[in-house]
Amino acid sequence: MSQELTFKDVAAHNSKKDLYVVIHDKIYNSSSFVDEHPGGEEVLLDVAGQDATEAFEDVGHSDEAREILEGLKVGTLKRVEGDPEPKKAATDKIAAGPGGNSTGGGFGVGLYAIILVGGIAAYVAYTFLQSKDSK
Repeated sequence: MSQELTFKDVAAHNSKKDLYVVIHDKIYNSSSFVDEHPGGEEVLLDVAGQDATEAFEDVGHSDEAREILEGLKVGTLKRVEGDPEPKKAATDKIAAGPGGNSTGGGFGVGLYAIILVGGIAAYVAYTFLQSKDSK
């Protein structure tokens, strides 16, 4: 029994006993899982009746958690004019880079490479100077 609900419909399900969340435009009834959630009930209550995509993906849930989630699915989100834009996980934002285009690892990878090469150069110089002093 898959339903098609709007954000307004989902927003009405925002309590511990009646808790819906939206993840990737799919709607999940998490009411039965609130007390079992490993991160605690507050995590779910903070996103109750809302789009929880970003929060869900940022944590890096396991395959088992995703299987449990599929068992809680009650429908899909019907987007209407005026709804907020779909939320993206931080990993999607990083992959997209500044301006939204995919640029790979970006500045972070380059900086990491510079630090790594600098560390190796410092170690080699230190080792060379130590061997020179011991002669």
